[in-house]
Amino acid sequence: MEQRTLGRTERQVGIVGLGAWQLGADWGQVTEDDAVATLSAAVDAGVTFIDTADVYGDGRSEQIVGRFAKDRPELTVATKMGRRLEQIPSNYVMSNFRAWNERSRRNLDVDTIDLVQLHCPPTPVYSTDAVFDALDTLVAEQKIAAYGVSVETCEEALTAIARPGVATVQIILNAFRLKPLERVLPAARAAGVGIIARVPLASGLLSGRYDEHTTFSSDDHRNYNRHGEAFDVGETFSGVDFGTGLEAVRRLAPLVPSGVTMAQFALRWILDQEGASVVIPGARNPAQATANASAASLPPLDAATLKAVQEIYDDLIRPQVHHRW
Repeated sequence: MEQRTLGRTERQVGIVGLGAWQLGADWGQVTEDDAVATLSAAVDAGVTFIDTADVYGDGRSEQIVGRFAKDRPELTVATKMGRRLEQIPSNYVMSNFRAWNERSRRNLDVDTIDLVQLHCPPTPVYSTDAVFDALDTLVAEQKIAAYGVSVETCEEALTAIARPGVATVQIILNAFRLKPLERVLPAARAAGVGIIARVPLASGLLSGRYDEHTTFSSDDHRNYNRHGEAFDVGETFSGVDFGTGLEAVRRLAPLVPSGVTMAQFALRWILDQEGASVVIPGARNPAQATANASAASLPPLDAATLKAVQEIYDDLIRPQVHHRW
């Protein structure tokens, strides 16, 4: 698999990684055996970057990933912190950072975490010097090797990129979220900051497997967060109305090359965006993990296809999401 430098971490990672939210919770139940099988399939297919968080299954995802990665030094494991308390800026202080970091290091069973990201904190946090001084301290103490941020908005991303210690920015980037291409990816390239593309399949919409009759279980965020009831609605279907998303996918379908799935096409589109370091699709089983990883070996999309994706976005998606994030 093609390798790219993950921003200021200076680590080389495969361009398709694995998002481990599914292995914890909020997507329906996944057994530990299935989770390990999924991780194994991903790594066998060339994945070297795994992204998790301390709140995924209340630490379950970290624990599973930690056990799996224990004897695999070639893997880069990133986690996130900050969502264990009320989302107010005053909770983003060193004492909480230490507690969250200790818990994650214990869950992952490591002395030093490869990459820790602030997990979509309140907007004022990105402008608070003390927050980043605390993160610098954790680096100096070798509790973390590098730090980054996971953001909701492009403005938050730009504020973070200006911070000299920020190694990576994780942001929603997919065929339904084109705004980061305007300023965020160019700024990240100029600063040497890595871009981790999350929600690459728009919570499965861009897999092409859903229709108007698709239902989701009660413990799946695509059911209970459809209108932002539990967290930012942008994390569910990228903030796009389900029906609009289905129509957009139907218009995208003729662009997909023969022998390629809609999901692979959507991942390849992200990989073709200059400045994207790694894309982190989730997977609930080995077949999905293998299929996602294979997008790395597809040829780049041609200019006409990229233009057509832009036109579909402009027509259907832009009015719903472009001004919000």
